[in-house]
Amino acid sequence: MTKKTLVCSCNQTMPIDIVQIAKGMGVDSKNISLNNALCRQEVGTFIAASQGSDEIVLACTQEKRLFDEVASEQEKPLIAPIKFVNIRETGGWSADAKNAMPKIAALLAMASLPEPEPVNTVSYQSGGRVLVVGPGDVAIQWAERLSKNMSVGVLCTEKGSLPQLREFPVYSGKIKNLKGYLGAFSVEWAQENPIDLELCTRCGACVDACPENAIDLSYQIDLNKCKSHRSCVKACSAIGAINFDRVDTSRTESWDLIFDLSKDPILKMSQPPQGYYAPKADPLDQAIAASELMGMVGEFEKPKFFAYNEKVCAHGRNGKVGCSACVDVCSTKAIESQFRDGKGTVKVNPNLCMGCGACATVCPSGAMRYNYPSVPYQGQQIKVMAKAYQAAGAKLAPSLLLHSNGKGQELIQSLGRLAATNKTNFKGLPAHLIPFGLHHSASTGMDLWLGSLAHGFGQVAILLSGEEAPEYQQALSTQVTVAQSMLEGLGYAKDSIVLLQADSAQALEKQTAALPAKAALCPAATFAFANEKRETLEAALEHLMLHGSIKVTNEKPLLLAAGSPIGGVLVNQDACTLCMSCVGACPESALRDNPDAPQLSMIERNCVQCGLCVQTCPENALTLAPRLQTTEIRKKTVVLNETKPFHCISCGKAFGTLKMVELMVGKLSLHAAFSGAATERLKMCSDCRVIDMMNKPNDNDVV
Repeated sequence: MTKKTLVCSCNQTMPIDIVQIAKGMGVDSKNISLNNALCRQEVGTFIAASQGSDEIVLACTQEKRLFDEVASEQEKPLIAPIKFVNIRETGGWSADAKNAMPKIAALLAMASLPEPEPVNTVSYQSGGRVLVVGPGDVAIQWAERLSKNMSVGVLCTEKGSLPQLREFPVYSGKIKNLKGYLGAFSVEWAQENPIDLELCTRCGACVDACPENAIDLSYQIDLNKCKSHRSCVKACSAIGAINFDRVDTSRTESWDLIFDLSKDPILKMSQPPQGYYAPKADPLDQAIAASELMGMVGEFEKPKFFAYNEKVCAHGRNGKVGCSACVDVCSTKAIESQFRDGKGTVKVNPNLCMGCGACATVCPSGAMRYNYPSVPYQGQQIKVMAKAYQAAGAKLAPSLLLHSNGKGQELIQSLGRLAATNKTNFKGLPAHLIPFGLHHSASTGMDLWLGSLAHGFGQVAILLSGEEAPEYQQALSTQVTVAQSMLEGLGYAKDSIVLLQADSAQALEKQTAALPAKAALCPAATFAFANEKRETLEAALEHLMLHGSIKVTNEKPLLLAAGSPIGGVLVNQDACTLCMSCVGACPESALRDNPDAPQLSMIERNCVQCGLCVQTCPENALTLAPRLQTTEIRKKTVVLNETKPFHCISCGKAFGTLKMVELMVGKLSLHAAFSGAATERLKMCSDCRVIDMMNKPNDNDVV
């Protein structure tokens, strides 16, 4: 099946060189159709193309809806889906548009790739039961409107006049705990007022009986006015809704949706779970949220964004926590620590996961992997773009702009439109800067960044557009700092990886204008991006080390910043007794013992710097060493400490190390069971020790 690419100059507002673009894409220029008004007078070109069996790549995103409708109205259904790609705001609408043909070729070549493999999905089921939380008056008003289409309950956190008709349940109290997601929220609150609105019939007897006027039509007692006459209790005796001595104040209920009208939202996280709406006090925002709520009834699906491999997780061993990077960074609280039989793992609730991918970015071992799309697919896109850019005749290397498909994409489109309509003040994206959309800007890490540089990009920029949680911004900043230290130590420019911050088109213009075109850091690599993070990272580092101007040597490794996922372990040989506790704690098999000799060894390439060995060592003899050694050293088994074996003084069998036995004798010789001649038993193997105790018992021996 061939591919048909349809390009529109948008009423000749973009200079398009089909020959140069085709050269970059590696296709015949006859397969690229150039149009001036494809969505209007020349829509017939699209109709004709859709009648064949060719895959269609359409360089227009603005009129996607129109083209989908036109395609659906044809008698012959499309054989392959249409691929849409934006070349206008990203390249054609720019002061440097004439030089943007390599970029346009790269974008079209990327769009021509097959779709990524589908990922598993996560399901939600909502019956439309919504709890409205907030001040009584406003909460009840919205509940009355929503109750016409949904099953509603109200939790009044401040009193308000109750409706006379009991069309929906009304509660009062303060939220103690709110957790869950669409279709599975659990709400716990404290029923603190003496009047229980669930039992109250709103007869008004208590209002009439109260001598202090402490009760109004909210049917809640103002305890500041109440003088403890308890006339209300007598008036309500038949119903029993009033109890000043209530002990059990906790209430719990399950709901499908939460409509939080509190001035200060109950859930503080930057990415609240699906099904939770907190529009605060703005009436328009409340109306928009209410409209969305009414559509959240039924069964829903979303991608399962992550994959977790427990076998390589460095979270914990022996009851000790090592790496907790994913738990710490997750702003949705979807990841929690779990220990079972002394081994620590993490558990991810896929229903709470919102797909930021920061967990995979900070994970040093690759146990947490982002899957939407996978790194191998993104690597394929990057390699295709770099190749097409150079094939189109570019003199320098392209730069990669990683941005979110949300606000980041909006900023790029806004800048492109300003560059087309306000050319005096806006230049648009530079011709060498290729935008690369992500579900979330925090979803990529060092493996993708360094891999992109190794495959021919001159610079990688990550755009933060203000929509990211503080945890994600800090995580990206830390990861960028570590990557920069690696590049700088190898002789590359530190700004080969940069973090941009822009929350407006004006700020984006200023940030991107400061990114000049660069030459490629090194000859393009040939390795494939792998699902395993460490494999991709190691391949990229090996390639960059090979071509860097500063060489890492056996005598002079590259020292890295704390927090690096690359490094080794230093051993204080005077303190280390070779007990091998560290070997048992190491989740990556970086530390190893020798079954034939008292020897502690290490394969540094396996080390993820989780610190479990340091925490486990009873002698405090280990220290993490973030560094980059030569590839040769990192791959080989290196002895960190060794000593002579100690042989049993009775049978001659080796049963420990000389240092360990000397330490044991020094500590236990004062113990009554090993005093005097019995001290010699500490120098025997376990079998000979028992035999000696049977043949020569001391008074203190227990046989």
